[in-house]
This record gives sequence, C-alpha cells and structure tokens, in this order.
Amino acid sequence: MTKASRFYQKTVRVADRGFSVRLLRFDNGDFVSITEGADSLGAMVVSLGTDPGPVTTTVIPAKAESLFLRLIAERISSHTRGIAIVSFSIRSEMDAATAKILMGDVLEMVRDV
Repeated sequence: MTKASRFYQKTVRVADRGFSVRLLRFDNGDFVSITEGADSLGAMVVSLGTDPGPVTTTVIPAKAESLFLRLIAERISSHTRGIAIVSFSIRSEMDAATAKILMGDVLEMVRDV
C-alpha cells in the first residue's frame, strides 16, 4: 500500500485477476476507485452513513456487479459515518469468492488507514 498524504493505493490479486484499489480520504468521507486493467472511472455509487442505516444512490449504473458496488459503498459509509463515493470498473463479472476477497481487502484498507 502506497501512502501519500490522504491518498492510499494497493493492488489486490485474486486468482488470475489484478484490481487496483485507490482511496482518497477527506474529513467527511472517502472516494474509492476499484479498477481492473486500464485506469478509468466506471459505475459509481454514493452512500451516506446515517442512522439507522446508510442512504445510497447510483450516479452511474453498473452493467454488472451492481449489488457488490452498492454493498461496498454502504459498508464504507457505515464504518466512517461519512460519505462514500465508490467507482468500480472491471473487465468481466466476478465470482462470489473473488468478490468476497476483494471486499475484504478494500474494507481492511479503509479501516487501517
């Protein structure tokens, strides 16, 4: 994981796939970008951590993995009690095992930095 001010980056390798995870921290939330392959913005969800649960909206709809995208944004916003903006761009759909490992690594990154 590379650390520079409020910017953190790491690569998550699962089976034959590599995902670049970038986290930009702000006082009231986080911007998280998850990409596979070329760096690009993809589907985007915004979630606000509130009580009793997060409020989430889709900014750019996902062709696939929309549940994963929504869930990760909600988990981040609930953990930070702030805003989570998550962009997700992948080449092909993920299986459940890949999604679980990727989610765990992203949430660990958010908790640890």
